[in-house]
Amino acid sequence: MGRVAAHGGGAGGRVTITEIARQAGVSVPTVSRVVNGRSDVSPGTRARVEELLRRHGYRKRPAASPSRAALLDLVFNDLDSPWAVEIIRGVEEAAHGAGAGTVVSAIHGRSGDAREWMRNLRARASDGVVLVTSALEPTLHEELRILGVPLVVVDPAGSPALDVPTIGAANWSGGMAATGHLLSLGHRRIGMITGPARLLCSRARLDGYRAALEGSGIALDESLVVPGDFRPESGFAGCTTLLELPDPPTAVFAAGDRMALGAIEALRGRGLRVPQDMSVVGFDDLPEVRWSAPPLTTVRQPLADMGKLAVRTVLRLTRDEQPDSPRVELGTDLVVRASTAAPAGHRLS
Repeated sequence: MGRVAAHGGGAGGRVTITEIARQAGVSVPTVSRVVNGRSDVSPGTRARVEELLRRHGYRKRPAASPSRAALLDLVFNDLDSPWAVEIIRGVEEAAHGAGAGTVVSAIHGRSGDAREWMRNLRARASDGVVLVTSALEPTLHEELRILGVPLVVVDPAGSPALDVPTIGAANWSGGMAATGHLLSLGHRRIGMITGPARLLCSRARLDGYRAALEGSGIALDESLVVPGDFRPESGFAGCTTLLELPDPPTAVFAAGDRMALGAIEALRGRGLRVPQDMSVVGFDDLPEVRWSAPPLTTVRQPLADMGKLAVRTVLRLTRDEQPDSPRVELGTDLVVRASTAAPAGHRLS
């Protein structure tokens, strides 16, 4: 697909493809057909769109020269987590090995930030985009398609377009393994602190928790499931809510390591010990959790490997090669450390 670049010259300044379509009174796909030289556009419409493209400084951009290093955009919703650092580490390693450069951005879920990022992407002529746990507005996603900039989504926030490759982790089986580990120790009242419900990974981890309980013949107690947002503060608040129940759980599965650390702090603040008084399991296996007190039992997801595979996939797309599979889930592993034990008074047979 041909590419379009926006340049600052022209009477109209720098505008989006969507704005070109609005001014021409046509759809965005019609502008795309004109840009890419398709014949299925009426002469009058073609002339009107081409005039607007000229006025606003849009023009066909040639494919990247073999002598120019590829430039990739890595986009997060936010960058305030060690989780993001692990993704960046994998992306940087793979990009460096391929001779590609990377630009890291955070759009904070705000449409204004996303549009500013898109303007910058056009200006620097990026060759591909890796989008992490975020969702672009449909108009911006369509503009990427029109620009011919390939997109790969890591840990998709929602259901991405069918033509967009995704890379994630086996969140359902990870949630089931975490809960199954607690069940195997003899716990029967197991609380869960979930991630944001809008994220697929959060819902999959919760579904894995439910499946493990069901597989052991334990009815789900909805009061034991409390919301979180992956931040430590929500783990602290969620664990506090669970402790205030008339019949508190004997173990907690937090859908993210940082929430698990917050939960441990809530227990410590009440004079309770981990794991003697309550067991805690996390999810991610961030580097610092092996040094927590006690070291955290958690589900390891291969964050750096997810970043590496995303780079390899988007670079294949820049060469017009299709990935081996459009939907990839890398395996997760339970890592047992010292934050889990049999509930007080329970002896394993």
